[in-house]
Amino acid sequence: MKTTFNIIISLLIVTSLYGQKSCCSKSLAGETFAQLTNDKNFIAAHLEPEPFHLSDASGKMITYKTPSGKESQAYEIKCDSHSDKYIFVFHEWWGLNDYVKQECEKLFKELKNVNVIAVDLYNKKVATDRDSAAKYMQAVNYDDAEDVIRGVLNYVGKKAHIATIGWCFGGGWSLQCAILAGKQAKSCVMYYGMPEEKKEKLKTLNAPVLFVFAEQDQWINKQVISTFEEKMKELKKPMEVISYNAVHGFANPSNPKYAKAFSEEAFVKSTTFIKNNFK
Repeated sequence: MKTTFNIIISLLIVTSLYGQKSCCSKSLAGETFAQLTNDKNFIAAHLEPEPFHLSDASGKMITYKTPSGKESQAYEIKCDSHSDKYIFVFHEWWGLNDYVKQECEKLFKELKNVNVIAVDLYNKKVATDRDSAAKYMQAVNYDDAEDVIRGVLNYVGKKAHIATIGWCFGGGWSLQCAILAGKQAKSCVMYYGMPEEKKEKLKTLNAPVLFVFAEQDQWINKQVISTFEEKMKELKKPMEVISYNAVHGFANPSNPKYAKAFSEEAFVKSTTFIKNNFK
């Protein structure tokens, strides 16, 4: 009975916050998602990853300056020949770990002639336990994260054609990056991430969105997705939703509840979506 009550409270927190208006917030979505770190059920749903080291990495860590003058880092895999196509990858709440780098390797191999950059929004911090992950995610400030993203946009230059992809925490930032990238953004893939609620921000989105929805997700739930779809339809922004009967985080191979078949299918649909929109 107590567990059921906690789940109901969690849903009320998400749906009520998602429906709020804020004249001061640059991204209510980010604030809403950060609030979930106060929910013990949300934290418990993220089962701690098994240790993993990517031994055959073809990419490397790079550093770049942000508009504020700070130094940030990212994991980059560059094409052998020149390409103005880039995909920005946004990590889950664990941080830029080797699982994310492994996903970058998969994307690079599949997309071909597309540079891959995994953006680090945790400033070199990587969590190996849930409490640290919650702490790091809650500490992310929108202005600082925007500064990091604008830095990587400057790094690739104004001629770059950009796709974005992210999971969980990174799913929301995939959308935020696509908004910040303006007309350079060609596609945005969100895996169970918090959508943007403010219409004035969504109006500036130029990229079509593919949303990967986990039907058993108690937080990025059907009501949240339906509200997002309604706003996108009203603004005449292209959006597609693909659904799987799986839990939040199902596409993370470090998750004991990893749904391999669903994850592989979603990967094919995501990369096809990205390829088509680069054309």
